[in-house]
Formats: sequence, C-alpha cells, structure tokens
Amino acid sequence: MSWDVAIERARSSIMPKTYDALARYRYLQDLRREVRKAKEEVVRNLDFYIEEFRKSVERIGGRFYLAGDGREAADAAAKIVGRGKVVVMGKNNVANETGLHKRLEEEGNEVWETDLGAFLVQLSGEEGSHIIAPAIHLTREQAAELLREKLGIAVPPDPVAIAQRVREFLREKFMKADVGITGANALAADTGAVVLVENEANIRLTSAFPPVHIVYDGVEKIVPTLIHALYVASVQAAYAGLYPPTYINVSAGPSSTADIEMHRVSPAQGPKEYHVVLVDNGRRAAARDPALWEALLCIRCGRCHLHCPVYRALGRGFGEPPYTGPMGVMWTAVTRGIEAAGPHALKCVHAGNCKEVCPMDIDIPQVIHEIKNRYLKNKT
Repeated sequence: MSWDVAIERARSSIMPKTYDALARYRYLQDLRREVRKAKEEVVRNLDFYIEEFRKSVERIGGRFYLAGDGREAADAAAKIVGRGKVVVMGKNNVANETGLHKRLEEEGNEVWETDLGAFLVQLSGEEGSHIIAPAIHLTREQAAELLREKLGIAVPPDPVAIAQRVREFLREKFMKADVGITGANALAADTGAVVLVENEANIRLTSAFPPVHIVYDGVEKIVPTLIHALYVASVQAAYAGLYPPTYINVSAGPSSTADIEMHRVSPAQGPKEYHVVLVDNGRRAAARDPALWEALLCIRCGRCHLHCPVYRALGRGFGEPPYTGPMGVMWTAVTRGIEAAGPHALKCVHAGNCKEVCPMDIDIPQVIHEIKNRYLKNKT
C-alpha cells in the first residue's frame, strides 16, 4: 500500500480529534498565547536563560552539558552512557538530528527506541516522516510485516495487536536498561525541570526505571518557569489531537525521598543520576536571525504537516528528516543551513494552511519565503 493510503488514514483519524479538543477546551487559546509570549522572551534572551537553566539543574543535583554542535552533543551523551550498556530512548528528534542512536551503538551499546512509531522506524532502518508520528508513512499491514520480518513476531495487521506485541517485547528492555534517554517538550529555567507529554507511558518507564536518566534536547525548549513548561505540554497535546494527554511527566533531578525525619535524600526508587545535555547546533545563531528566529517558537505539535498539500504529496521528501513538513523546512535551515533547506523551500506552494493552524502563530510561509530567497541569491 502507498503513502497516500497511510496519510489519509492518519488525517481522518486525528484531525477531527484536534478540532473537537480545541472547541471543547476553550482555555487552550489563552494558554497558547501565554506560551508564545514566554518563548519569545526566551528567544530574545537565549544565553541568559541557558545560564539560568544550568544553575537550576545543578542546584537540584543534576549535571549540565552545553554542546555546540551535533557531534559534541552525541559525544557528551556517549561518555555518560559508557560501553556495553542497555539504553532505552523516548522519541527524540534532536537525537535523530545529531545521530545519537548510531553514536551509542558505536560504543557497543544495545539501544532501543521505545515509542511505538520510533520503534517501527528503527526496525525498518528508514528515517521518520513526521515530527510526532515518525511511522506515519507505514500502513498497519507494513507494520505487521516489519515485526514478522525483523523480530519473528507473528501479528495480524491490527493496531491493537501490534501495540500489544511491541509492549511485550519492550518490557524486557525496560527492566534490563542501564540508561534512559528522553527529550523534552519544555525545560523550566527556574527549576531545572523537564516536562514531557505522552500517551504510551514509555517516557515514564524510560525516565524512571534505569539508574541513569539523560535529558537530551535543544536549547530552544527552555521556557521561563515550570508553569510555562506545563502550558507547553498542554498546548502541544491539544494541537496534536491528543487531549487530554494520558501523561504529563515532570522530572527534576535524581529520585529522592524525605520519609525519614523529612530529610530529603537521593536516590530513592528511580534514577540516581540526572544529566541534561543541551544542543545548540545552529539555534543560537537562528535566535539572532531576523527571519529564522520564529522557527524557535515551534512546539512540535505536527499540525502543520497534515494541513500542508506539499507534505501530503511528498511526505518526508519535504524537509530533511527528522524535520519534515512546513516546520521541517524552517528547522532544516536552522540545523543544516540554507543550502540544505533551499531545495525544500522551493517545493512550497505557499498555500498558507500551516500559518492558519499553527498554535504559535508562526508565519511559516514567510520564513520559508525568506529561505527560498537566500538560497536563490546564493545561486546567482
């Protein structure tokens, strides 16, 4: 079956849920405006907030690392992990951006993606095609065939059955894992906390079962306060069509307990180590760019993808994975430069749907237009 079948099944499933959530929970409009203001504040003062976040992470017992580029980030995480470990990972586009999975395997580690879509993409050996649904290009029939071919697991082409068999397979990996690596929906500068939103519970298991938790994401995920971070999670879930989310997770330092004389000690049942690796890789330069700065406001809801006629036609051929779709053209420019993003910007037909549905009111067509202009100017 083709990409057309897969994408139309996804659109017909998720788009009505998004509109229903936005109509039912009117306060989400107020939250999204608050998130935009908070993220603008951070982008305007990015270096200040990186330093505030660093101090907060260290204050709560964590270790902080700031990486200039993707290689430096992957090397920092690999050094924390070490060799010969079992590593479980929550879905993480920055890990894909920086080649973290491969880097960890080079050190002899066994690495497993635990998000169902990311897990299927790992088995396929392909790249993801959507910012929050990386396996959106796979039909249920193709997913079932992947499990049979790669793992010897016989399962009917039914989403419920596929999810159950993957759950059974990954449970063993969670129990054996030495290190858990997650991304972040938002990072709170005032507390050093990471906030993540999900439905599968794989993030909870990834961040709580292993003795070491590594948060690995971009500097643009910082917001001023923990309240703002919770707002980000709520708005992201709603605009992704998954509201209310099953879980919103907050992690702030190693596990701890204060049950003996109210004296807080660490660790308790969860991780004994909390590391945060933040990645620049073009983000701080973009924050100073008169056009690209707006890309840093993106909260990764993926809504622009399903409303974009070019993405519906081309899939991951529009943008460079993991950053596909309209937001992906912007983020390809941020992380890989105008030369990489330019050919994709030329594919944009400027329908404007992406701007209309963006919760952050990012003028995506205008940013893409600027990328296109710079790319063509470099060619003359």
